[in-house]
Amino acid sequence: MKTLDLEAEVRSFPFWYHRIELPGGVVTPGWAPLAADAYRIPEDLTGKRVLDVGAWDGYWTFEALNRGASEVVAIDDFSDYLGSLGDTDRKAWATFDLCREALGYSPEVCKRIEMSVYQATADVLGRFDVVFFFGTLYHLRYPLLALDMLSTVCDGDIFIESAILDDFSPYQGGLGHGYPGGQAVMEFYPNNEYGQNNTNWWAPTLGCLGLMTMAAGFPDVEVWKLTGQPSELSQCRGFCHGTKLG
Repeated sequence: MKTLDLEAEVRSFPFWYHRIELPGGVVTPGWAPLAADAYRIPEDLTGKRVLDVGAWDGYWTFEALNRGASEVVAIDDFSDYLGSLGDTDRKAWATFDLCREALGYSPEVCKRIEMSVYQATADVLGRFDVVFFFGTLYHLRYPLLALDMLSTVCDGDIFIESAILDDFSPYQGGLGHGYPGGQAVMEFYPNNEYGQNNTNWWAPTLGCLGLMTMAAGFPDVEVWKLTGQPSELSQCRGFCHGTKLG
């Protein structure tokens, strides 16, 4: 695809979530991830089979392949519209497909499936060495069930990114008023209490996220924050890396 044609294709979409570098210097106009290095994904994923949950435009799907993964399966159910997007703003897999074609990845090694995380079973998807679970957990009505389901298909490592409560709670007073003491707390949002987004159902503290990951079958867990002192809600994010032993 010629660069000018690719630029026009990218501009034809009303919304991009991910900022993805494409051939010819073309970059999609998204904003996520805020800091890719903060996710601590291994530089070398050679030979790994990877599951990317909530893939959206596919940044982490393509990044895994760029780092040597032998196959990536991307799943999404398109239920998250950031609390503000219209139905016409999110074009299902169209942005993903455009990037996949531009980057030269075949559907055989770069698969995408429209499905809920609750449908993720080994019978349907097979088994994976690595699972990415980014920007999704807090949008789910049953987050621990989702972690349990992902554990059943993962033989190695899970990497999670989520909104966290350590420095922000809408019930405690907002930014700077969370749970900084390592409490195992999770809040429920029946409406749009968190970020004015009615697709945000839950948010855990970082400690709670780690314990949930352990409870789902990943006994070796490490957790960390995006930043020590977030200055806005978008920076109130945390990460978890869980590993199965043996």
